[in-house]
Amino acid sequence: MHRRLELIAIALVFATIDLSYKLATPADYHHARSRFAALAIAGVVLGLIVFVPRVPSRAAVLGAAVAAGGALGNLVSLFVWQQGVPDPLVLQGATRGIAFNLADVFAFTGDLLLLSAVLVHGVRQRERLRQRA
Repeated sequence: MHRRLELIAIALVFATIDLSYKLATPADYHHARSRFAALAIAGVVLGLIVFVPRVPSRAAVLGAAVAAGGALGNLVSLFVWQQGVPDPLVLQGATRGIAFNLADVFAFTGDLLLLSAVLVHGVRQRERLRQRA
């Protein structure tokens, strides 16, 4: 239970950082999400909170917390901004660009950390993984 509460607390910090930045920074670009996408994002956040704390890896919990914070930031944004989720960060190239927000960065970074931690845990526990139940 302690690991789950830790995950939730960290996720709320990252979601708050994202939402504060979106509120303080004007965005020329927004991306729309459907109600189905909102439901899927909520499912991902719930899955991260329920299942990841069962993995005996602090890095996995941290990764899940950062990813959940990013997902939660975008989920709340769906309901706060009517024109869509704001994307105040823009990288412009010569002919194309990409617009995104801190929640996207947090979700990607958290996913990368979570998957890396689970992979390392699996490699370290490969003998146990081969055992039959």
